[in-house]
Amino acid sequence: MNLMVQIPCLNEEKTLESVIEEIPKVIDGVDSIEILIIDDGSSDKTLEIAKRLGVDHIISNIGNRGLGISFQKGVSFAIKHKTDILVNTDGDNQYPGKYIPDIIAPIINKEADIVIGDRRTKDVSHFSATKKMFQWLGTKVVRILSGEKQVKDAVSGFRAYSRQALLELNITEKFSYTLDATIQASDKRLKLSSVPISVNKPTRPSRLFRNLWEHIRKSGIGAIRTFAVYKPLRVFISLGLVFFTLGIIPIIRFLYAYWFVNSGSGKIQSLIIGGVLLTISFNLFALGIIGDLVGRNRKLIEDILKNQKE
Repeated sequence: MNLMVQIPCLNEEKTLESVIEEIPKVIDGVDSIEILIIDDGSSDKTLEIAKRLGVDHIISNIGNRGLGISFQKGVSFAIKHKTDILVNTDGDNQYPGKYIPDIIAPIINKEADIVIGDRRTKDVSHFSATKKMFQWLGTKVVRILSGEKQVKDAVSGFRAYSRQALLELNITEKFSYTLDATIQASDKRLKLSSVPISVNKPTRPSRLFRNLWEHIRKSGIGAIRTFAVYKPLRVFISLGLVFFTLGIIPIIRFLYAYWFVNSGSGKIQSLIIGGVLLTISFNLFALGIIGDLVGRNRKLIEDILKNQKE
C-alpha cells in the first residue's frame, strides 16, 4: 500500500521545511511514502526549498488559482499514480505530521474512506471565542444537513482519503474543498471518521481569507451551493416549507375575518401577501423536484467519470 502526502503551498518558505521534516519516513502497513507539493503561484522561495529537500513530485499553478482547484489537481495526480491513500496537510505547519499514521489507520483497517483530523477547536487556546463558536455552529449545521454524525470538525484541512474516495469525489469549489468533500461524501455513502489531533500555533495569518467574517461568508455560500447541488430536495423543500408557513398565516387571518367577522374585504391585503408567499413556496417545491431529477443525471455522469478515472 502506498501513501502520498500532498501539501498545497502559497509562499510557505518559512514553514515548508518543518512540515516536510515532520512527515514520517516509515509507517506500519505502508510500503512507500511520497510527498507532493502543489505550488499555487508562490512568489517566494517555496519551490526552491521543495526542490532542495528532494520532494517526490511538484505541481506548479500559473498564478494563484485557489485551494479548491489545487486540491483537485492533487487528487487527479494521485489517481494517475495509483495512490492508495492520499493525505492532505497545510504548508503553514498547522497540522503536526506525527498524526499522519493515526488518520490513515482507519483506511488501512478498512474502517473508513475519509478520515478528518479533529482539532477539538473548543480546546485550542489560540482560537478566539468567536472563531470557536462559528466553527462549532458550522460543523453542527453540516452534520444536521448531511446526516454525517462522525464529522466533528467540518473545516479541518488535515484529512486522509482512500483510493475509492478519490475516485468518487469531484471538487468544484475554488475557495476551499473541505465542506464540498464532506457533503459529497455523505451523498455518495462514503464512510467518514474523525481522529482527535492537536494543532501548532499559527505562524502567519490565513491567506484564504482576510478575516473571520469573510471566511464565514465564503464558506456559507459554498456550503449552500454544494447542498443545493447534492441535496436539492432537502434544500428547496425546506425553504419552500418556510415560505408556505409564512404564507398560510395571513390567509388563515383573511378566512377567519371573512367567515366569522364578516369583514373579509378589510383583510384583502392578507390574502394578497399570503398568495404571493404561497406562490414562492410552490416554486421552491418545483425547483427541488427539478433539482432532484437533474441530480439523477449528474450521478450517471459521475459514474462515467469514475470509470474513466479508474
